[in-house]
Amino acid sequence: MDTYIIVITLIGLAALGMAWMPLFTSKLGISYAILYVLFGVLLYLFLDMLPLPNPIRKQDYTVRLTELVVIISLMGTGLKIDRPFSYKTWRAPLQLISITMVLSISLIAFLGWWALNLDVASAILLGAVLAPTDPVLASDVQVGPPNEKRRDDVRFALTAEAGLNDGMAFPFTWLAITVAMMNSSGEGSLLGWFTEDLLYRIVAGTISGYLLGRGLAYLIFKEWSWTKEKKIYDEDNAFMALAATLLIYGLTEMIHGYGFIAVFVGAVALRQAELKHDFHTELHSFTDQIERILVAIVLILFGGSLISGILEDLTWEMAFYGVLFVFVVRPLTGYLGMLGTGLHQKQKWAIAFFGIKGIGSFFYLSFALEETDFVNADEVWALVAFTVLVSLVVHGISASYAMKSLEKEFAEDIPEDHNWDSTVK
Repeated sequence: MDTYIIVITLIGLAALGMAWMPLFTSKLGISYAILYVLFGVLLYLFLDMLPLPNPIRKQDYTVRLTELVVIISLMGTGLKIDRPFSYKTWRAPLQLISITMVLSISLIAFLGWWALNLDVASAILLGAVLAPTDPVLASDVQVGPPNEKRRDDVRFALTAEAGLNDGMAFPFTWLAITVAMMNSSGEGSLLGWFTEDLLYRIVAGTISGYLLGRGLAYLIFKEWSWTKEKKIYDEDNAFMALAATLLIYGLTEMIHGYGFIAVFVGAVALRQAELKHDFHTELHSFTDQIERILVAIVLILFGGSLISGILEDLTWEMAFYGVLFVFVVRPLTGYLGMLGTGLHQKQKWAIAFFGIKGIGSFFYLSFALEETDFVNADEVWALVAFTVLVSLVVHGISASYAMKSLEKEFAEDIPEDHNWDSTVK
């Protein structure tokens, strides 16, 4: 049978399954990601004519697929945040992307170098790809669709963190690339990394995302229309969410800014311009549907890669540290990042624990390995894949119960005239 026909049939089946998956998994109390990875494992066990899902050997393929999933997820993440932006109201996620992420990267990199004998560049890369909370697979711990009229500090912190830190991890990925290039060919410099990859690209991504997001908000929500009868923000124009995502990302990358930062900032700027407009629900719904289809494909491929060699270089010692990253490093650094936020201890520990790893890690790793060679590339792939698998299973089983328990105790409905600044410590 033609492999192409089999592949598109399976993609159709996976996409169709996503229509019922949220309802099905909510009853089971587990994440849909677990089921799709398991489906991928079974497919590759019994169908030997499928394309080999080897992200190590097919780097360009891995980069582009995961990149597309992440940027669409970032747009949806930014659009569904109801809370107005200020340092006071966004203090928790801002501390997570500064204190927690820097500590996580440093600690993981140190353990990779000291305990696992990775070279310095590979150790930094390991820290950079495992520190961020994933916006794609973290839907179970994130806020609901726009205009939910519900206050949940735990979900908000994890949602905003996932949107922000997928871009903020990029400078450290470039640091690993720079160190690897300096060691192998003498190219690159730490000064160049600091001025361009750390300072310029963050600033360019932030400004570009804000200006483009506000510009799109003006086009969409002001008194512009294609005809006198049809407003731009009619529901059948929800495809603009995808158009906005690609436009913001592409234009920002053209000026060498961080497109991930720009897409999330652009989505937040678009949302903040008309915070309570119903069209945001349509925009988010469209991005969510596209994201689910792409995520299903990636998860099936990940499941196939688990039995096709991605874990061949994994040792028991590496597996131990992978578990350590999930159960100790993230919770510890996450809790430290929550100090001073005024949240309850249960909320702090929940935010600290649910630093879910996922598809963003695959993007950063494949991107770095496409840019230059790393001495311990195969070992890093194996450890990252194992850590993501552990996170996917552990968090996928526990998230639903934990979030429902916290919601009963801390979440609350909010009125239309709710003053966020007066209620956030």
